[in-house]
This record gives sequence, structure tokens and C-alpha cells, in this order.
Amino acid sequence: MDFVQVKELRFQTIVGCWDWERQTPQQVSIDLDMGWDFAQAAKTDELKHALNYKEVAQRVEVFVQEAKFELVETAAVGIADMVMQEFSVPWIRVAFHKPYAVKKSRSVGVVVERGTRD
Repeated sequence: MDFVQVKELRFQTIVGCWDWERQTPQQVSIDLDMGWDFAQAAKTDELKHALNYKEVAQRVEVFVQEAKFELVETAAVGIADMVMQEFSVPWIRVAFHKPYAVKKSRSVGVVVERGTRD
């Protein structure tokens, strides 16, 4: 299986369960690894045969900002389910990070993997 990656997709959003987190947008960072057979895209050199990673990234940002998740776990699973459904991706790994969420750490986050890697 081939893979398409989006690394360190960063934007400000509401995420968290504490009162102050529900009021103040925080930066998040998301990594997407998506299974995708891009043999036809490589052969034809045409975008219509590729997974449009720009559209995926834009949709993920809108999805997360609209949802205003409390838990990073819920956000990561929601992203995985949405990308698989809306973009027909058969396998995905989502890493969702909140930079500096814990003092003395660069980032706190979770990783989920969904689908089959054939």
C-alpha cells in the first residue's frame, strides 16, 4: 500500500475540558498518514487520480474547529472516521497533539489507527 502524509498540520482551535480551555483557542498539531493506492496518479500524472491532501487538510481543520472537542482522543477518532468516510481512505493513522499542554513537555497527544493496510 502507498501512503500520503500530512505532517504537523497546525491551527488554533477550542479543545479541552477545563473552563479556560473552552474559552481560549489553543494550537494543535495533527499528523495524518493515509493509505492510498496512487499507482494510477503516478502513471497519469493527473490530480483526479490522487488523494488531494490539500482538501483533506482543509476539511480536517474545519471539522476540528466546528466540533470543539473536549478530549484529544475524541478528536483523533473523529478525524479518522471523517477522512475515511468522506475521502474513501481505506487506512489512516491520526496523531493529535496539544503542544505544551503539560509543563516541561513539548507536546501531549494520542495516536489512532483505523482501517486495513493491504
